[in-house]
This record gives sequence, C-alpha cells and structure tokens, in this order.
Amino acid sequence: MKKEKIFFRLSKPWTWPWMLIYKFTYPVPPGLWLLNGFVQRILRINSSFPLMLHFTSRATGNISIGQNVWKSFVFSENCYIQGANGINIGDDTVFAPGVKIISANHDINDIAKWKKCEPINIGKRCWIGANAIILPGVQLGDGVVVGAGCVVTKSFPSGVVLAGVPAKIIKTKER
Repeated sequence: MKKEKIFFRLSKPWTWPWMLIYKFTYPVPPGLWLLNGFVQRILRINSSFPLMLHFTSRATGNISIGQNVWKSFVFSENCYIQGANGINIGDDTVFAPGVKIISANHDINDIAKWKKCEPINIGKRCWIGANAIILPGVQLGDGVVVGAGCVVTKSFPSGVVLAGVPAKIIKTKER
C-alpha cells in the first residue's frame, strides 16, 4: 500500500514542488512555516526570539529551551511566555495551546517595576496541558504532567500529575 501512495503522489507533477518544500520544513507544514516566518521576519513580531514561534504566540525575556522544545513553540498557538526573571525548559518538554508561563510579578508599591525572584525551571519530558498557567519561582521536576487549565503557584517534584486551581498532586507516575 505504501508503494501505491508514493506512486499516486509521483504521478501528479504539480505536487512535486510542495513535496520538495515539505522535505525542508519537516515537521512543520510548509504553509505554517511560511506564515510563521512572515510574521516573525517581515512583520517583526517576536523578531528578537531566536527560534520560530507560532504567529499567535508571544515570547519575551530570558528564555532557555532544551532539545525538541522548539516544536511546541511552532505548533502551540496563543501561548504567552514572559521571561523577565528567566525561564529554563528541559529537553523534550511539550506544551499545548494557550499555555502561559510568567516569570515576574509587578511590585505592589510601584507597578512599573518587576519583583525579582527565582527563574522558572521546567524539567525534562514534561507535558503542560492547554491553558495551564505557571507563575514566578516555580520549579517542576522531570516528567511532570500539568493538567489543562491548571494554575501552578508552587514547586513540585519529578514524576507527578498536577490538576486544579491552585495545582495539587493528583497522581504519582510509575517509573
């Protein structure tokens, strides 16, 4: 069956340029790659961010990411990542659309200033669900699953599943 699919594609010469472009943009579809590139490079939205970012997302500040995290940046729309105090994201961490990672709060006495605190550290192989919010100073261990809509206000160890507002451990994963 695989040979049939390849033959079917090769029998349509008008698809050849698209297939060639897809080989260079994989795993990002060429249309999304072009749109993200246009918004970031031509319109200069998120132009200071060194990696490709989904055109509806915003990222500012000091953000350090591990291997394969860039895929989440490209595919996850409506994310807001504010790294004023720093954000470190470990290898192979995945996040869903709408995730907010906020590393600094405003000072109560002077809202024009940021409060200094520890950077946010997210471990390796974590999964952050849709519309989850991670607040300043949070440290998440390796393999943490943050449920959709969760508000993480404090640190958690490795291998746990979080849910709720504020986040609580609902399960410990088996090793």
